[in-house]
Amino acid sequence: MATRGRRNDMMNKLQNTITFIIKFRIAIIAILAILMGLSGYQTLNKLNVDNSLSIWFLEDNPNYRAYINYQEEFGSDEIFVTMFPVENALEETQINRLKDLHASIDSLWYVKTSFSLAKAKYPIYANDKINFDELYTSKRSERGLKNLFSKLPNITEQLVTEDYKNLFFYIQLKPTPTIEIKREVIASEIRTVIENYYEDYYITGAPVLNEAYSKGIYKESTVFGVLTVLIITIMLLFLLPSKRYLIVSLLSVAVPIVLLLGIITSLGFALNMISMLIPTILMVYSVSDAVHIINIYHKEGITNSELSKIELLTSAIKKSFTPCFYTTLTTFVGYFALYISPLPAFKNMGVFTCIGLVLSFLLVYVVTIIGFSFMTMNFKVSKPILNLKAYSQSKTIDWLNAFTSRYKNSIIVVSTLILVYGLYSVFNVKIDTNSLDLLAEGKAKDDLRWVESKLNSSSRLQLNITSKHSNMLERDVLKQLEQFQNKLNTNQLMTSPVSVVNVKSFLEQRSPILFQSNVSKEKITTTISEISDNGDEFFKLFSDDFKTAGITLGVKELKTSELEEVLSAIETDFKSSFNTEDYELKINGFSVVFSQLNNFILETQFKSFFAAFFVAFLCLWVFIKNFKTTVLVLIPNIMPLAILAIFMSLLDIPLDVSTAMITPIMLGIAMDDTIHLVYKYRKSKTVVGSPETRMDNAMRYTGSALFSTTIALVGGFLIISTSAVPSVRDFGLLCAVTVAIALITDIFYLPALLKRFDS
Repeated sequence: MATRGRRNDMMNKLQNTITFIIKFRIAIIAILAILMGLSGYQTLNKLNVDNSLSIWFLEDNPNYRAYINYQEEFGSDEIFVTMFPVENALEETQINRLKDLHASIDSLWYVKTSFSLAKAKYPIYANDKINFDELYTSKRSERGLKNLFSKLPNITEQLVTEDYKNLFFYIQLKPTPTIEIKREVIASEIRTVIENYYEDYYITGAPVLNEAYSKGIYKESTVFGVLTVLIITIMLLFLLPSKRYLIVSLLSVAVPIVLLLGIITSLGFALNMISMLIPTILMVYSVSDAVHIINIYHKEGITNSELSKIELLTSAIKKSFTPCFYTTLTTFVGYFALYISPLPAFKNMGVFTCIGLVLSFLLVYVVTIIGFSFMTMNFKVSKPILNLKAYSQSKTIDWLNAFTSRYKNSIIVVSTLILVYGLYSVFNVKIDTNSLDLLAEGKAKDDLRWVESKLNSSSRLQLNITSKHSNMLERDVLKQLEQFQNKLNTNQLMTSPVSVVNVKSFLEQRSPILFQSNVSKEKITTTISEISDNGDEFFKLFSDDFKTAGITLGVKELKTSELEEVLSAIETDFKSSFNTEDYELKINGFSVVFSQLNNFILETQFKSFFAAFFVAFLCLWVFIKNFKTTVLVLIPNIMPLAILAIFMSLLDIPLDVSTAMITPIMLGIAMDDTIHLVYKYRKSKTVVGSPETRMDNAMRYTGSALFSTTIALVGGFLIISTSAVPSVRDFGLLCAVTVAIALITDIFYLPALLKRFDS
């Protein structure tokens, strides 16, 4: 009696809430319209894209802090690399044009220095001291220039190609936070200046690639939004039991998305290649909840024609609220698990998606209640606008029920074997981020390829070797430095190491007596210190106190696994050349920080997945209230992730910065249909019947909604899979496949398990 009283009390409160919403529906509509208008205004005026390095690493991360400190001390590695195709690079007119370009570029406030053949110098030993002269001079013959260049190969090959048909021009930006904020404006200004002197050129480097990322993200976010609305509308025409539900469904999608974007922009956050997916994901999620509510409302309308509008709404909200709450909760858990990632981009993705989920859950009920309050319809005669006459949903569900009853043991055996193989495949999935996969095809990528084909690099590493006890000017130290650099020269993944060794070798060829064994230590020290004072800021040979010697080398855009290999090889070569008790190596540059992504991705996977798994298990246990049934229900929800691992392993798709968040997200989403099905299955326990009978009834009641929401989710993720960015495309495709597999396990594996083992 007490339980029945509490239920009646809850029903009365729910009915009063619905009555209140309907009574003030005009005011609520006005408030939502105003909020959407303000949010839309904020989004249009303040929405921007930020794909800078800072979104990927926490400020207290030691690798990121070391990178920032390196920039402040040794100069930014935000470097534009420009290649100019020419007829003959050694013509005086070409060098004069470069000099004019230097004057224009160096006058820009954000440029630290620029470098090319027109600025390069070489050392001359005369009158017992070292001076530096222009590497190029029109007084020297072409043959003489080529002969001089051949003696400084690691430097000159960064200035001009071997066939003298291309000149290289470098622009180094100042190391300030403003550079990242204004990168797009800076890149545009630099292009404008270059085009005043050259019509044909190729430009690449970190600033160019990041600008291309940002432009691509903004464009794709807009395209994804439009396509998602279009696809969802078409699907709803097939899935909704009446055309009159269409506007309600679309508003359920639009309202929370617009409000969320307003919140994001109002708080000063920007989109990045991860958060750009939020609107599409939330659209699909919102429409899934709306379809479930509409499906229940319509079924209640058919079976309870005597109920008033308020009573009908109360019944529909009551029956949909619990499963929709738990599906929101498990999805919330999946996304919130990203918050424990060490990557700020994932943290923001998790937090804002969770805010969007809460908005969607609350507003879908407000919008549907208000929408239904305006409707009058004959539930029994209404039908979808579009229909596939050859397809009968009820017959399909009856076939599924019969199949899972007849072949339940076979389904369990086959599915379990696949599950075991999938768990094994988890250990064969690679963790690797290919920087080229973060960039869509286009001019930026084409220019990168052209420059790297001629230069064999597009970014650089700075190796700093520090003496703990003395300085780096001594003869023996220079020999060790030369030995180290010679080893670096043999590595195919790095090019053109430049240090004091190159200058010393050149001087030894020109003035053999300069470094002979009978030359005093003081003389060599003085000579080497003069080498460092060459006025060239582009190659940092020594620190001011001469305790640190620098080696600058080039690398291509590499996978994180290749970068790890490069860094490991550098460490090995250093240890074999120097006594690590007396000398310390620091490897600086963006590539060093980027190579750490593999470790962060692995950490994200373990922490996020297990946190999501544990909380999801607790949610299911509270929801189902039976430990055995909870375990039986959880097993099929691991199945889609296991098959996902099989796909990634067989197709050689690695976990990267985009796909790294896939497992916690998919775990949450995969449970949604399970919860709706199990909710009806558990409710049927009040009716006398076997697990088989109750599961068949649950499938008949919720089957259409399961198919509808899965189609919506697959459609949404397939839209993401059309991305021009390979990494994002893989994420969308894998999510679509996983959601489809989740439905298959829910309609085959889950019923078979419950029919066989539940009681």
